[in-house]
Amino acid sequence: MTYQTQLRPWCIVRQRSEKQSTIVERFRRYQDADALLQLLRRQTPGSKFAVTFEPPAAIAAKPAH
Repeated sequence: MTYQTQLRPWCIVRQRSEKQSTIVERFRRYQDADALLQLLRRQTPGSKFAVTFEPPAAIAAKPAH
C-alpha cells in the first residue's frame, strides 16, 4: 500500500459481474468522486459504477497484484 493510496480512500468502482469489479479512480473527497460518477454514468449508460469508501486498514489487508 502506497502513501498515495492511503490519501485517497474514495473509489469509483466499475462492476463487471457479480464477482468482478475494477477500481476506475481514487479521490480524497466524496464530492469529487460523485462528480466523476455522474459523468461516467452519462457517457456509458450500459455500465454499472458505484462510489465506495475503503479505509486505509481495508486497503492494507488486500494482497498486492
